[in-house]
Amino acid sequence: MATLAEQVQGERMARVALSMIAEPNDPTTGYVLARYGGVETLRLIESDDEVPGLARADLLMWCERLTAHVMPGLLDQVAQAERHGFGTLIPADKEWPAGLNDLGERAPYLLWTRGAASFLMTPLSDRATITGARAATAYGEQVAGELATGLVDEERAVVSGGAFGIEGAAHKSVLAASGQTIAVLAGGLDRPYPAGHSELLSRIGDVGLLVSELPPGAAPTRHRFLARNRLLAALSGVTVIPEASPRSGSMTTVLAARELGRGVGAVPGPVTSVTSAGPNKLIKQGFASLVTQPSDVIGLLDGDPNSGRAVTRPAGREFGHGHPSQGTPGRSL
Repeated sequence: MATLAEQVQGERMARVALSMIAEPNDPTTGYVLARYGGVETLRLIESDDEVPGLARADLLMWCERLTAHVMPGLLDQVAQAERHGFGTLIPADKEWPAGLNDLGERAPYLLWTRGAASFLMTPLSDRATITGARAATAYGEQVAGELATGLVDEERAVVSGGAFGIEGAAHKSVLAASGQTIAVLAGGLDRPYPAGHSELLSRIGDVGLLVSELPPGAAPTRHRFLARNRLLAALSGVTVIPEASPRSGSMTTVLAARELGRGVGAVPGPVTSVTSAGPNKLIKQGFASLVTQPSDVIGLLDGDPNSGRAVTRPAGREFGHGHPSQGTPGRSL
């Protein structure tokens, strides 16, 4: 019987298949893929060949783990996934975001997309990630929305994860201001999560961009959320945290951004608020620049943590005034 590598046609199909059998951010898969490409990686999974630099025991465990997911109908699943109408990006594509290459062996095997993939072709300084607490306060959501709107004023795109709280507020404000937003999901693009944001994510897919490294049908898991956070950091020049507890999963996005040499900004908040404890701690320890207005984020994007370009904002957009903008609901998929 022909092996999986013998049945796939080209690098793109090989990486699509790989995304279906290997978990994101798998160090061994990343190591082999970076050196040999998708087709050869599939061949090595089903072979007994040595891989220089990998211990024999580690190689055998890797092959066993991935082979368990190579089902007889896998190529049918590949074809079915392509019929969903989602796009795919691999490193050879012009739309592939160069910032992901900074992840090295931790780069995604490919990206599944729905929407304007051209948003990924701009420089890192044209994109900022806003992430933080799901159980955000009204203060946190207002600040996130005003930061997002200020970035739109300066023609910068906002990257976030589509979750409740801080991320949802950022996306909605960008849509209300007719700006560019990118939602990076931790599951298949056909399984919007959270379900309560189905209309929001559908709207982003219509006028913005949905991105995932997971194939259609894949469910979000804790590991996949944590793996997704490295993409949130790598896709932007700056990551901003308006609110998050010190133990929030979004704090791993900050760690990833620091490892990549990206800028990090945090919004100070009340010392009595657990959701402000994370940003306050980052500022206190010198891990993040203090952000109190959109121009601070612009300054970080432009390489100057002390002074940003002036951002022209309508009256009432200072923090603490008015309400966060709300986007219009989109139609369902």
